[in-house]
Amino acid sequence: MKLSFIVGTGRCGSTLLNEIITKHKEVGFFTNFEERHEKLEFLGKWGGALYRNNHLALTRTGRQRFAPTEAYRLIARNVSPIYVQPYRDLTSNDLTPWMKDRFYNYFEQSYKKYNKPMFIHKYTGWSRIGFFAEIFPQAKFVHIVRDGRAVASSWLQMKWWGGYEGINNWLWGPLSDEHMKEWKDSNYSFVTLAGLSWKMLMESYEEASSILGKDRYLMIKYEDFLNAPVEKMKEILEFTGLEWTPDFEKQFSKFQIRTSRKAAYNSDLNNSQLHDLENCISDMLERYGYS
Repeated sequence: MKLSFIVGTGRCGSTLLNEIITKHKEVGFFTNFEERHEKLEFLGKWGGALYRNNHLALTRTGRQRFAPTEAYRLIARNVSPIYVQPYRDLTSNDLTPWMKDRFYNYFEQSYKKYNKPMFIHKYTGWSRIGFFAEIFPQAKFVHIVRDGRAVASSWLQMKWWGGYEGINNWLWGPLSDEHMKEWKDSNYSFVTLAGLSWKMLMESYEEASSILGKDRYLMIKYEDFLNAPVEKMKEILEFTGLEWTPDFEKQFSKFQIRTSRKAAYNSDLNNSQLHDLENCISDMLERYGYS
């Protein structure tokens, strides 16, 4: 079973890159159709063909459409809810033999159902790399990284972020003593809390990916993709074992790669808020080459 994961913190550009790569004829993936319609899951094997049909209105952006999914409800329904919203990162220590077999068997059945050389699955939030790397020893991980200022600013606009309800009710569990002090010192700023969210998730990716070699882990900065989309997409395809074919090039050309929102945080946040955010995540920004 050839399996690759597209991963990231959320609001990092992973959806765009995943929707591009799943246009490849040799890729199978979970679809939102089978996730929504439990009794019709068997129809998911035609998902790739339908998604790649650009003439269908159901595949167009901006409507209730047929597309790849992170499959939270689907996997919770068929395997285990542990994947959905863990309050901390998942590691190999969270795997019981029963659960390991359940995950492996479900992905293997899906791989056979879609009948494609490669299965791609994208998810966001905690890294879960240690968890899935233990289940699938040959799986590869493509990590999409975006400027934390852009991610945090975008989270502040999302209903699901949860930070406005406080850390007892949000998705990411308790803060460390160090992070709690940072938040308290900011007078419990939600902007700072959004920055801490990004930093916590990025720390989970750094720790988990350290167990993987270069043959299993590839980091792609979203901004680099926007600047050189063909070059970076070819890098992803080569890493996952797919080829840049004339058909894929045709599919790729239909995507509009917009750069206008690359640094929208400069206008979405005021100067004081941006200063507080940069104060919070400056070390992590510098580590990934963001000025």
